[in-house]
Amino acid sequence: MTTANINTNMLIWARERSGIAVSEFARKCGVSQDKLSEWESGRRPLTFKQAMTYAEKAHIPFGYLFLTRPPIDELPIPDLRTVDGQANRKLSAELLDLIKLMQQRQEWYKDYLQQHFVGPNPIVGRFAVKDEVSSIVHDMRIALGVGNHPQRGSWEDYYRDLVNRIESVGVLVMRQSDVGHYTRPLRVEEFRGFAIADDYAPIIFVNHADALGARLFTLIHELCHIWIGQSGISDANTHTHREEEILCNAVAAEFLVPASEFETLWQTDLESWQANLPMLEAHFHVSTWTLARRALTLNFIALGEYQRYINAQQAAYRDREDSGGPGYYRTKKAQISQRFSRAVVSQALCGQLLLREASQLLGGIKPNKIATFAKELGV
Repeated sequence: MTTANINTNMLIWARERSGIAVSEFARKCGVSQDKLSEWESGRRPLTFKQAMTYAEKAHIPFGYLFLTRPPIDELPIPDLRTVDGQANRKLSAELLDLIKLMQQRQEWYKDYLQQHFVGPNPIVGRFAVKDEVSSIVHDMRIALGVGNHPQRGSWEDYYRDLVNRIESVGVLVMRQSDVGHYTRPLRVEEFRGFAIADDYAPIIFVNHADALGARLFTLIHELCHIWIGQSGISDANTHTHREEEILCNAVAAEFLVPASEFETLWQTDLESWQANLPMLEAHFHVSTWTLARRALTLNFIALGEYQRYINAQQAAYRDREDSGGPGYYRTKKAQISQRFSRAVVSQALCGQLLLREASQLLGGIKPNKIATFAKELGV
């Protein structure tokens, strides 16, 4: 049986990069931990089939196992994340693979638009980092056709409505909590969202592994990145010193909860500051996560109070019971920009795009099921 003349040091690098525990990785490869150890130490050679399986489970190209040294993982978009005011350079395989997929989708959709003689999107880069928060917020509200806040409905309704309105102005909104499978979850500690600005096909991604209430703020934060024409991956850190992140945080806060209105409604004489939240939630129709953050930025609560509240919300979200959720195609419909999905399935069904290429762009929907997904989209 032919063995693969690979660099065993690359095996260890690939497994550690994947973030998968040794016992789980051995199980995925269909071998014992002892045999996995023998592979990685070079005591037992791998066949080509075993090496290909190893690379697949580690989510790396097979050719990487033959390199003399590991490649340097670099983000293809600006890294705007901070931890204690310092740049956060931690990169997971999931994040890198996710951004690569979003860039593939963006490139395809850009070509699609240009083939259909669609011009550049006028909102991308309409403002700059030096512009006033109020000016950007006013322009965003006009473009999206929304007022200071909804008059009725839940914040979840508002979130869905904003996603649809953002898509209507030509921005693709992508949302998911893993990279194609629950075994490859996205980590909130690593990032909350990112934006990839482009004159034709701007993309926003919201990390749905985050607590429900945090997503609304992330959505508008990333939209501001499109408005100023600057790509970047963000963690919405309140201590950031990056100029563009400070601006996008301020724009999201003012867009969702106007300061002048919030200040008139906040009551300082209540037994607990959290007692303000139900009334404010009913008035602004945004999440209590967003309201707590606004209270922090306006100095109504201290950072410690805010952090304890957010930590409790995140813990409650992690501990929630899984109610089963929607079906597969409805989930895909919610995860992938509907504007993008309709373009892909339309091209596939009329023979302008190979079904296997459409399957890859749509995150692994089987080629023979694309027609079913088209019905879910109403195409």
